[in-house]
This record gives sequence, C-alpha cells and structure tokens, in this order.
Amino acid sequence: MKSLSRTRVIGGSLVVTIPKEIVREKSLQEGELVEVDVSKLKRDGFGMLKGIGLFTKEDKFKGQFEE
Repeated sequence: MKSLSRTRVIGGSLVVTIPKEIVREKSLQEGELVEVDVSKLKRDGFGMLKGIGLFTKEDKFKGQFEE
C-alpha cells in the first residue's frame, strides 16, 4: 500500500507519520521495525497560477515602450 506524507521537523530530525489506514492494515505496533522506501515527488506546476486570468493586448505591450 502506498501513501503520501509530508515531512516535519522534531528536534534535529525529519519525521514522517504513517496514516492510520496503513497502521491498521499492517497491524503495526509502537516500537516495531518497518522498511520505508523514500522517493521525492516532482512538482509539475500545473494550476499554480490559477485565477490569474487571460493576458490582454495591453499586457503584451506593457513596459515595451516605457522609458
């Protein structure tokens, strides 16, 4: 089972929590040794400028002829 988790800092270490669904499915208990496969996700940037609106002709020429 795969899951996404965000890292956070506790003391000088980074910590990742295991979602309760995985804890239940795998019957994990505190103190057990588990294997973790770490890979960093790539951000694609899709939707980052949501709501900015369309560019107009005025936007295109803005700043080109100003001194």
